[in-house]
This record gives sequence, C-alpha cells and structure tokens, in this order.
Amino acid sequence: MTRTYNTIVSECTQEIVEKKSRFIAHIAPVKTVEEAEAFFERIQKKHYDARHNCIAYSIGANQPQRRCSDDGEPSGTAGNPMLEVLSGANLTNVAAVVTRYFGGTLLGTGGLVRAYTNAMKQAVNACEQITYYLGRRIEIVCDYMAVGKLQYVLEQNEILQLEANYGENVEFVLMIPEDKVDDILNQIVELTSGKAKIKKGDQRYFSLEKSKEKLC
Repeated sequence: MTRTYNTIVSECTQEIVEKKSRFIAHIAPVKTVEEAEAFFERIQKKHYDARHNCIAYSIGANQPQRRCSDDGEPSGTAGNPMLEVLSGANLTNVAAVVTRYFGGTLLGTGGLVRAYTNAMKQAVNACEQITYYLGRRIEIVCDYMAVGKLQYVLEQNEILQLEANYGENVEFVLMIPEDKVDDILNQIVELTSGKAKIKKGDQRYFSLEKSKEKLC
C-alpha cells in the first residue's frame, strides 16, 4: 500500500473567462464514487442552464479509480485535461466539475484544452491540501509510573494520540506511521522494562495536522 497520499480539505470554486465563455471550476473532497456522483449531480442542478458540465474524479490511494467526461465538448478537450491536472498535483479522493457558459466565440480544441486546464489549476491552487499517512492503530496499557516516559517517546516522535483513558492503569490509543511502528514499540518496551501491554490494530490512513480530519 502507498505510504502517503494528498487530498483537499474542503470544497472550493474558481472562475476564469476565455473569449467571453465562463469556466467555473468546482472541486470537492470525496471518499467514494457515490459521493463523487452526488457532488456532480448537485453542481449540474445548480448550473442546469450551462452549455457543459464536464467532470473528473480520482478516488482511492492505491490504484485509484479515475473517470472523466467531456459532456458534449470535443473528445479529449475537457475531462481528460481536468484529470491530468489532478494527477499532476498528486491529488486523490477528489471530484471536480468545470461548468462552461458559452460566450459566443468558438475556442477550438487547443483553446478548450487550455481553458479547462487553467480553470482546474486555479481551483486546485485555491484549495487547502492535506497529506494522509499509512499508519497502524496501537493500544498501550501501562501503569502510572511509566506514563511520563511513554509521553516523552510520543512527543519526541510526534505520534498522534487518539485517546487517553485513566483508570486502574493508563490506556493510550495511538496512530503510528507504519514505517515507524517497530522502532517506536521497541522504545516503549525498553523504557517500560517490558511492562507495557501492547496491542496492534488495523492499518488506516491518518493526518498529523492539527484541527483537520485525523482519520480517513
């Protein structure tokens, strides 16, 4: 599985004008094809009077599903250039629509490719991006004497702490990057003299950035 992937934090829209034709680029984070289709439908309803609503999506971190449509524009002039912008920006789990209101002047195939590409680039550049890392959920149970040492390890290695439960013992629920799991767990075993109980969970993608979505 790929160790990282990039996506966007929230939906955004940008507009350009080429020879009086308006190109409105909409881009949104999605996790499934169904979410992408719902986004397309919402934008198409909003811009029902537009000449074209061209679409593209890339979904999945590993061998992503990709789809695009020219929606009546000459073949290869809209959807594929949009998809190439997403791929060039290393973005996945994103869906995009570029809406065109025809301005009365034909742009030609080269002009259309440039316009759809430029509109898509403007939207991508306007979006806040986020990186997700492949990690593993780890549960650690230790006594109170070991808490300080354990927290030191977590802080030094910038490990994401999902939960901390204080009872008879202390239980930490962590997300550790997959390539750091063995090293971090070895440190914990050494610092707690092997007394910490460690349980490995499943793999998931997660973000280290504060105030943003942590798990995906």
